[in-house]
Amino acid sequence: MNDKPVAIIANARHYVGPALARVMADAGYDLVLGDPEPQTIDAVSEAGAANWVVDNVLDLAEPSSAPRLVDMALDAYGRVDSAVFFSGRIVLGKLLDASDDDLSTVVAGNIEPVFRSLRAFLPPMVEAGRGQVLAITSASGLRVTPGAPLYSATRAGANHLVRNAAAEVAGSGVQVNAVGTNFMDFDEFRKATGADDPEMMAKIEKNVPMHRLGTMDEFAQFCRVFLDGTAGFQTGQVVGFDGGWSA
Repeated sequence: MNDKPVAIIANARHYVGPALARVMADAGYDLVLGDPEPQTIDAVSEAGAANWVVDNVLDLAEPSSAPRLVDMALDAYGRVDSAVFFSGRIVLGKLLDASDDDLSTVVAGNIEPVFRSLRAFLPPMVEAGRGQVLAITSASGLRVTPGAPLYSATRAGANHLVRNAAAEVAGSGVQVNAVGTNFMDFDEFRKATGADDPEMMAKIEKNVPMHRLGTMDEFAQFCRVFLDGTAGFQTGQVVGFDGGWSA
């Protein structure tokens, strides 16, 4: 069996995935990376981490995606100690204007990936009697979010699914937590909100108690404590990482 701990970064291509891969490599983990860019592979290799790549697993609602990541970890290293995943489909608009298709979209984008990932990642950890799973969801699931009722409701459902999973496996020594984000500085957020326009950015920052966007590097460092085994008494929690927006 591999002596080093092993972490699965289910999506190493987008959002906080590349930064998390670097952070966990620096923490001494070997890695299984879902769909990474070449520069991410180079960065973790330079940090001394072995890494195996699984392609075409970005859609965690696809039943085979999360199991393929687990199979790679067990085949390559004989163990899996940590796993982190994220997904999300945003549907905006009033509840009374929502369609059946809108409902199907948010369930498939926000509930199914969490269900399938937990079902895949938890069993080998429970069997081993150790492990950490982190679901990255949305801070919209922590408060009423006008204009996004279906999105925030399914994010809240995902958060509660994490809590229930944590309660089921707590006695086995496995931790399950979630971090809900908002107002993060990444390309998709900037494009969706028009934040590259300084005037629009100023309006956005007024909605954030800390008056700025969060960075991927600081978010990755925040996530590390939920994945590296240093906070072994924390489970079943959903924490906001949103500059105080969900407080």
